[in-house]
Amino acid sequence: MIQFQQVTKRYPGGLDALKGLSMDIQPGELVFLAGHSGAGKSTLLKLIAGIEKPTSGTVLVNGQNLARASRGSLPYVRRHFGLIFQDHKILFDRPVYDNVKLPLDIIGFDGREVKRRVLAALDKVGLSGKEKLNPIALSGGEQQRLCIARAVVHRPSILLADEPTANLDRDYAHDILELFKSFHQVGVTLVISAHDETLMADYGRRILRLKNGQFTA
Repeated sequence: MIQFQQVTKRYPGGLDALKGLSMDIQPGELVFLAGHSGAGKSTLLKLIAGIEKPTSGTVLVNGQNLARASRGSLPYVRRHFGLIFQDHKILFDRPVYDNVKLPLDIIGFDGREVKRRVLAALDKVGLSGKEKLNPIALSGGEQQRLCIARAVVHRPSILLADEPTANLDRDYAHDILELFKSFHQVGVTLVISAHDETLMADYGRRILRLKNGQFTA
């Protein structure tokens, strides 16, 4: 489903964020990315999502080479993804409900199906009854759950999460990971980055460790 073949990502100034990475992630797998800040985790996730393109090498998602994908084809490719990045991009000028339904508006779902899916997504993440609130009224953990609801409302087959437990206390971090586990149990492919390997260890899944843009043992 997701394959890297000797992928390097070089930013202006000569910085190699990733250096010759090769990996395979199978459909329905739950994979953790571990590494310190600046190790390349965010860049790797952006390459999977087609937000960035590799400087060299091949990124394949569902058999499609994203390095060669046209701008016009990328929105269709991204419909298969749910994205949760560190800059939440929550829209504070509209209520929780409107934040969650945004991906459905972009895809073009009709009104009745939109309402059903938004309320189901909010229920799944434990935010039922809060759809009319402004996101500013939510706690930090609840805002993270809002982002997860928005990422899964269109029922993606691949979910990418960049440091979703950052700045959360340990109990709340475990709650978030249990939520991701529930998506994995219904067949969603998950790639989750974090710097705290003690959290990952509880889930017994594959861990890919990055250091200075390369995989380590």
